Amino acid sequence: MRRLFVIFIGISLLLVVVPQQTSRAQTFRPVVRGKRGVVAGGHPLSVEAGLRILQQGGNAVDAGVATILAASVIEFSHFSFGGEVPILIKLKGKNVAVVEGMGQAPIKATREFFANRRNNNEAPSAPDSAAAQRGSSEVAMPTMAGSKSGLIPSTGPLAATVPAVLDACVTALDQFGTKSLTEVMQPAIELAEGFPIDELRVQYIKTRLPVFSQWPDAVRLFLPNGEVPKVGDMFVQANLARTLREIVAAEKRGAVRDRHTGLMAARDYFYKGTLAKRIGDYMQTHGGLLAAEDLARFHARVGLPVKADYHGYEIYKAGFWTQGPALVETLNLLDGYDLKKMGHNSADYIHILAESLKLALADRDRYYGDPDFVKIPTAELLSKDYAALRRSLIEKEHASLAQQPGDPLNMKAVLASAAPRVSRATAVPENERANDTTCVNVIDKDGNLFSATPSGAWLPAVVAGDTGVLMGQRLQSALTDPNSPNVVAPGKRPRITLTPTLVLKGGEPFMVLSTPGGDNQDQALLQVLLNMIEFGMDPQEAVEAPRFDTQHYVSSFDDHEFLPGSLNVESRISDQIIAELKSRGHKVNVQGPWGTLSSPTVIIYNPKTGVSSAGADPRRGRYAVAW
Repeated sequence: MRRLFVIFIGISLLLVVVPQQTSRAQTFRPVVRGKRGVVAGGHPLSVEAGLRILQQGGNAVDAGVATILAASVIEFSHFSFGGEVPILIKLKGKNVAVVEGMGQAPIKATREFFANRRNNNEAPSAPDSAAAQRGSSEVAMPTMAGSKSGLIPSTGPLAATVPAVLDACVTALDQFGTKSLTEVMQPAIELAEGFPIDELRVQYIKTRLPVFSQWPDAVRLFLPNGEVPKVGDMFVQANLARTLREIVAAEKRGAVRDRHTGLMAARDYFYKGTLAKRIGDYMQTHGGLLAAEDLARFHARVGLPVKADYHGYEIYKAGFWTQGPALVETLNLLDGYDLKKMGHNSADYIHILAESLKLALADRDRYYGDPDFVKIPTAELLSKDYAALRRSLIEKEHASLAQQPGDPLNMKAVLASAAPRVSRATAVPENERANDTTCVNVIDKDGNLFSATPSGAWLPAVVAGDTGVLMGQRLQSALTDPNSPNVVAPGKRPRITLTPTLVLKGGEPFMVLSTPGGDNQDQALLQVLLNMIEFGMDPQEAVEAPRFDTQHYVSSFDDHEFLPGSLNVESRISDQIIAELKSRGHKVNVQGPWGTLSSPTVIIYNPKTGVSSAGADPRRGRYAVAW
């Protein structure tokens, strides 16, 4: 039976690489359509795992969790089991829910600790070698800022938060799924026991070697027999396979009583049992702050989303512990323009979107943080009235070079006390920006919706000894500025860039979409949304259309740079448009024709026919399969 699944995937991929003429534009891949469900993600074997669960009678949540777990094994260049994953879920007849799959900072992670590291001029916990870490021209990772600027390291034991993937998956299954963890984890276990490694993973191992070579357990894993694997070699993660089997064994012991008890037994084995102790002891003895007690304190909660109402569509995002609400703010700003009349990717269109994004991201940088620790003016930030005030700041013929957060509490367009931010104005090339994330989207035969953005614990990562679990680096997204709502604190979640998206139309299930891309995730998702809503593109046209993004924000990674006026534009956008943008003051950096790093997948659902239709971005190997 397994062989049939693989053959199906292979046939699907052969189909999607052939250029196809649509009614309006030629695309490299066709729309993938299915009546019984569609799974989209970042690797053929990741989406095969989800498809297998759909074929075994699982719902969208079961399939989505299986896809995440498979990706946590096979997509280790961008995401692994020790990372994090926010999830949006809409079941038939139920409200949209958010599984808050973001781990907390260790209790020992105080602002003073990192400030003292700077003051004492301690060496960073990983080599400060940007060239060694960037490596591939296709993908790249953050450079190591470390103690040279007092920031939190972007690699190494000090960058780790509590691993959140397992608890997020268990919580999703427990409250919204139908399958056992044992069933949905089986594909991941098989992959951990060995899969044929591809070109991208081999390239990552080569280019990240100067960083992970300082950690013997990582060397043993990624350099089997002391050498970089060759493309097509079977890559085995024996320790991780054993850990996953131990987790499902714990579930089976608990499931003798009932399904819920089994799921809780599995999560407790990881977060409160011997695995937690082994992970904590390893981190403590290798220079990290994370301890077993930190894992025991964590639990992924189910929370409420935020929502934008835009032209009859309801766009749902995770809360202010992510950057998701910035998309809501942006759509509220754009509600005052006739974008369709401007024309797709015209100079006016790109300018207005870029200026609106600048304002929304300025609010992100000023106000967003873990709501458990900071009071956020949520209603005011998301209100249409506030957007109308902020819209007045956008000049049609001039690009702003200032960071302009608003004053939502006093309903003023600009916060008077905001200090001007000064930084270099040189754009960072696309191939040198953080982009280590993947995406998972599923719609099943009943129109249940699942959207997730798995990330963290990417290569290079510390491997927690013989557990085989790669540890995350998300603490780098917190700040050491005591006045920031995103300042690092014990038990606090850093505000993350991960931002899945779920859309209803007239209250009916309509769309799920997500993407990798760091700070630029919502910029890509915004353009894909508008491509379909405003310009009537099908899902594949929408993800393949030329894109742009601004870097006019405080980076969530590394040394948290601000690049005023920077605008990256793919070269498929005409020279005339680029010249017009430059004349308005945008600092344009022309990318290759497929140069932006964000690479979404999107699935739409037709409630009348029950057919789901998917698009998968070819920029960086997204895949969609239907049943």
